[in-house]
Amino acid sequence: MEIEKKFLIRRLPEHLEQYSVRHIEQGYLCTDPVVRIRKSNDRYILTYKSQMGLEGQTEQDVRVNQEVEVSLNQVGYEHLREKTDGCMIQKDRYIIPLSDGHTGELDIFHGILEGLVFIEVEFADSEDAKAFIPPEWFGDNVSDDHRYSNSFLSTCKDLSAFSVKKC
Repeated sequence: MEIEKKFLIRRLPEHLEQYSVRHIEQGYLCTDPVVRIRKSNDRYILTYKSQMGLEGQTEQDVRVNQEVEVSLNQVGYEHLREKTDGCMIQKDRYIIPLSDGHTGELDIFHGILEGLVFIEVEFADSEDAKAFIPPEWFGDNVSDDHRYSNSFLSTCKDLSAFSVKKC
């Protein structure tokens, strides 16, 4: 199970180059449930993801998904890549340790989504997610805004659905 919150950011953290980065390309074979292929540096992954709720959860600022990942080889990835719907998403993902012990995954998009930036934080459980206080450089919580799901982003032709400002 994946429990996460997604935030816009007010500004990029200083010295971004010091953090580990993954160059990601991903596309979608299906969006409900999500069946995604991803190339992350030299890894190839097929992911099945379905949205679920937490028992007793009333807060809308947390996303909960059941997620299964399976390794692919390059040939399998390229075969499936031809079958994806929408556009391939291109982004750099920076892995940023946060001062409270959590890890942020900062996504900086390229191609038709150039200018879009957000960060995701995963949690051990719903209590951990509820107690999370975002750093001051985080912006609005967009966990419940479908426009920021990567599966929706793969259908975008441009950023007209967003009010994107450069960080």
